[in-house]
Amino acid sequence: MDLSHDDFLGGRLRLAQPRTGYRAGIDPILLAAATDATGGQSVLELGCGAGAALLSLGRRVNGLSLTGVELQPDYHELARLNAEANAIKATIILGDLRALPADLRQQRFDHVIMNPPYFDRAASSAAEDAGRDIALGGETPLADWIDVAARRLAPRGHLTMIQRIERLPEVLAAASNRLGSVVLCPIAARTGRDPKLFLLQARKGGRAAFRCTPPMILHRGSVHEKDGDDYSPDVSNALRNGAGLPVFQTGS
Repeated sequence: MDLSHDDFLGGRLRLAQPRTGYRAGIDPILLAAATDATGGQSVLELGCGAGAALLSLGRRVNGLSLTGVELQPDYHELARLNAEANAIKATIILGDLRALPADLRQQRFDHVIMNPPYFDRAASSAAEDAGRDIALGGETPLADWIDVAARRLAPRGHLTMIQRIERLPEVLAAASNRLGSVVLCPIAARTGRDPKLFLLQARKGGRAAFRCTPPMILHRGSVHEKDGDDYSPDVSNALRNGAGLPVFQTGS
């Protein structure tokens, strides 16, 4: 596999990634930044890829017990090597989230995080690169991701995920009767534009009413006016400095 070595979090995290295939963008970094984990808690990432979200969270919050599950052998090995190279202790498991190893099925986690494939394979075309195709489409229904996450959460544990806005109805339907205290944060590129993504937090056993936060605006201004990035201050701080995003408040 032809690899590049790319800096994230302003150089605080360096990840090996395939030059062709699925490459992490800002989405897993936003997911990690929005996860309200504290030292001593346990975190499971379903579909961890090369480790961008899991290791970003591990870099920001000391003392976490980190576990990642990845279906594709090449990305599983990259995640394992990336954890070692960044001196972040993490257990990376090769496997299908629908058939987790028996020992993992006995564990419960304070947080489950995930960045499931954005496109419904039944309604989209396959990518030429197999790794990229699984990352973007895959074959596991979105409802199965939610179901597995709910099963692996400890009582009062939180699911945090990022997904495309058009798949919100699927997510809410799958979470119904399994998770509560749902908080939705739409993500828009600029002020006045429709959200294209969303972050969502839900709690196992949560009873608070559904809540929608103001949209997270990624970029300053209504148009891109000059060379270089123009991320909004909070987003820039998360991407460049590894800061958390105060998106969610703990629900009941």
